[in-house]
Amino acid sequence: MAAAEPAARKRRPKGHFAAAGRAKRPRGGGRQLEAGMRGILITCNMNERKCVGEAYSLLGEYGDLLYGPEQFSDHEERLSGSEREEDEDDVEAALKKEVGQIRTSTEQKLRRFQSVESGANNVVFIRTRGIEPENLVHHILKDMHATKKKKTRVILRMLPISGTCKAFMEDMKKYAETFFEPWFKAPNKGTFQIVYKARNNSHMSREEVIKELAGIVGSLNPENKVDLNNPQYTIVVEIIKNVCCLSVVRDYILFRKYNLQEVVKSNKDTQQNPSALTEDQSSKAVKPETEEDEKSSKEVKQENENHSETEAESKGNDVLTV
Repeated sequence: MAAAEPAARKRRPKGHFAAAGRAKRPRGGGRQLEAGMRGILITCNMNERKCVGEAYSLLGEYGDLLYGPEQFSDHEERLSGSEREEDEDDVEAALKKEVGQIRTSTEQKLRRFQSVESGANNVVFIRTRGIEPENLVHHILKDMHATKKKKTRVILRMLPISGTCKAFMEDMKKYAETFFEPWFKAPNKGTFQIVYKARNNSHMSREEVIKELAGIVGSLNPENKVDLNNPQYTIVVEIIKNVCCLSVVRDYILFRKYNLQEVVKSNKDTQQNPSALTEDQSSKAVKPETEEDEKSSKEVKQENENHSETEAESKGNDVLTV
């Protein structure tokens, strides 16, 4: 009995520290939003965990519809067969099993949709692989706009992010010169606006970013013109900490600034409450369905009032900002 007690005492701290380690594990499993990623930026109504669940469900549904069911390798079946042939060598079988687990872990990191830590509160970033974020998100919004069927509760806006770079002016200018070519380089052309938002970043100048990016679009083809009322393209600029997320989207105004709560409302509802089109206002306009949701809405309102982030407004600029 005396020998058993020290052993128990040794095991207890081990479990204790393991639990503490899990508690401190960052959202996204340690994966961080960084330059070079593509994906979908999603804002939510405080509940990030539920937002990730809703995002996986929604993206999985439409991803399977557009691209077919996600395919996985059959290495597990091949591994199982190898183990049966080598039952006599337990060491070799154990080694192969360990290799299979490593492969499975690696494969999970290469899933079609993978949540990563965004670096901002109430913002979820879903990294994508093997798909075009603009096409997928546009299809989702087009379907929801047509059917008026509400499919999410905590997701507010869903913005495709086709490219990311470091959030420094020189890096952004260099990246944008190539990034904008498919839409704006001659002979391609179109009317456009720029929407800008920065979170947890104080070193970027909104006016400078707008001016430089608009200048690049103009240099690619002088026929590209600003249109604040009904542009063909909207250039989305989302800066989080030191990462700049870029995309060029269609039907930004038609789809209520890519707000999933607003796009399912009828024109009559929108006319009765026309101010409920911005991200912050949307979080107040959506009527809570439970007491928990009502509490979350109040928390969002307080968070928005206290959050010292850059909220771009249209103040005489020749390019629209949101």
